[in-house]
Amino acid sequence: MTSPIKILVVGCGNMGASHALAYHQMDGFEICGLVARGDSKNELNSKLGADYPLFSSYEKALEACKPDAVCISTYPDTHEEYALMALDAGCHVFIEKPLADTVAGSERIVQAAQAANKKVVVGYILRHHPSWIKFIEIAQTLGKPLVMRMNLNQQSHGRMWDVHRNLMKSLSPIVDCGVHYIDVMCQMTQSKPEKVSAIGVRLTDDIPHDNYNYGQLQITFEDGSVGWYEAGWGPMISETAFFVKDVFGPKGAASIVAKEAGGSGKSDSVDDHTKTESIKIHHADINAANEFTKPDEWVETADEPDHNALCQREQAYFLKAIQSDIDLGQHLEDAINSLKVAFACDESVKTGEIVEIN
Repeated sequence: MTSPIKILVVGCGNMGASHALAYHQMDGFEICGLVARGDSKNELNSKLGADYPLFSSYEKALEACKPDAVCISTYPDTHEEYALMALDAGCHVFIEKPLADTVAGSERIVQAAQAANKKVVVGYILRHHPSWIKFIEIAQTLGKPLVMRMNLNQQSHGRMWDVHRNLMKSLSPIVDCGVHYIDVMCQMTQSKPEKVSAIGVRLTDDIPHDNYNYGQLQITFEDGSVGWYEAGWGPMISETAFFVKDVFGPKGAASIVAKEAGGSGKSDSVDDHTKTESIKIHHADINAANEFTKPDEWVETADEPDHNALCQREQAYFLKAIQSDIDLGQHLEDAINSLKVAFACDESVKTGEIVEIN
């Protein structure tokens, strides 16, 4: 019988807690420590009904626990340093998106993983969501070029505004969240992003002067497809249209329609961000009188996994990658590419120029 993988959980907030719950429940993992600077590690231990060793120092935890793997769910500006420390200690790494807070940093992580012959899995949670997998499959049947429309505006307040302000010390919303949806667009088109343009605005003095808490990006792909993504964080953000997930091509359209999750007051709920509920498929076929020949279809997704169950699927993939020695080359290349596009969009906001993707 294979021994469980000893894993050190670093960061015990929203995502770290969900990943820790997965490790706590899975036979293939054994949590050897929880790391956080504040009280979240104590709260998580209590929530799990466990007595895992607690650490405020990541470096001391690595030395004391000697883990086989590390789960990094901290703020993006620590990702590169923490991942390189884990790989140097001989650990596999699961790391929340984005892989790093710079493209060069993400490339250094990949190079270190290759040199150490260790696995690095990036938390692209939508890649493990059956409804999003289906949404992408349907998009690929709509012909070319595609038009992709997506957003995730969050009227954040209370604790979530604290989280977002901390995130914006290093990244903008269209980089931090945008990598998910840029990745989705790349999967839908299976084409290379060619150029981007983006706009952004700083709506509060609560964030650094060189950052912005609302942004919108546009991507043009080599196959002629185009896509936009919009993200705003803060108590002033409108919830009128915070949940748009839509794609159309010559043959019709597909839309995620999350009636409940997309309701008022839920825009900053992490649990609702991955819900789909249903997919509406529209067929563009018309007859001689220009009337539609096929009715719209609904693909119900009521049995979709919740946020914690999705995190468990991510960790099952991480476990399989380690145990079955899965080649993660394409996975990491995709993670770097989506980050390159996101940072090109960030550059476009700050320069006012269209940015070509190399």
